[in-house]
Amino acid sequence: MSTSDLYGELRPRAFAIAYQMLGSVGEAEDVVQEAFLRLHQTQSGGETIASPRAYIATLVTRLAIDQLRSARVRRERYIGEWLPEPLATDPTPGEHAETADSLSLAVLVLLESLTPQQRAAFLLREVFDYPYAEVAEIVGTDVDSTRHLVARARGHLRQRRPRYHASRQQRQELAGRFFAAVEHGDLRALEELLAQDVAMHGDGGGKVPALGRPLNGRLRVARVLAAMAPLLARAGGVRFHLTQVNGQPGALVYDARDLLVGVMGLDIADGRIQTIHSIVNPDKLQHFDRVGDLGALVRASHGGTWKG
Repeated sequence: MSTSDLYGELRPRAFAIAYQMLGSVGEAEDVVQEAFLRLHQTQSGGETIASPRAYIATLVTRLAIDQLRSARVRRERYIGEWLPEPLATDPTPGEHAETADSLSLAVLVLLESLTPQQRAAFLLREVFDYPYAEVAEIVGTDVDSTRHLVARARGHLRQRRPRYHASRQQRQELAGRFFAAVEHGDLRALEELLAQDVAMHGDGGGKVPALGRPLNGRLRVARVLAAMAPLLARAGGVRFHLTQVNGQPGALVYDARDLLVGVMGLDIADGRIQTIHSIVNPDKLQHFDRVGDLGALVRASHGGTWKG
């Protein structure tokens, strides 16, 4: 099979591994491209690769581990709260069943607390269902050590990992009510939709207005969201396009010129919104088409501050 054919067949899994390792679309794309370049060079040199699937998975994982180690230094200097770059693609039923929960923004944030090797072992085993022996070979350790890596990661995440008890349709319906309430500044409706201990996270990267740190509690979060309505109106009209964000309900936020200025993702359980992630750093939206300037919107709102 040619390299181009292998690319078409293996790229989706390769990107999924790289993205869930790194939480960055751009970095994941770079890792995948490098892995396939090495595959092509190896094959062009006359070397036979028994399993291109295993070869690519190994390369992608090892490259992502190295990338993650260097990325963590940059993230420590990040202005405000660092959140993963969002994905707003609607997965197929098979893909949804395989990775939707682990792909959520909430889970990707939790994965940041693991070491790069723990993260790789956990994802390969628990999300992508690789046998322990294959995981051990990929991460460069023995089977017993791999089992310990996965067990430690699983234990670390177990108490904090979100659980989605509602159906996808129920979550989508609740998300629709939520974004309508935000657009209308309906404080009472927002309070009814939010969990008592709801948390709201924002990522502006120091480039546009955003929450400097997480906001917690139903009333505080509802008040901030309700205050967005007059701001959005003064800015000339901002709309929410409901979609799937990292496998969960969310919305793309567009300005009046149909330029993307933000992405919001929701984690929903027990009939309430548990967590809200709002990414407005334009650098993290560049993989979408036509990104706008949230800073200009804020200036247009006569000095208002959009915290989201």
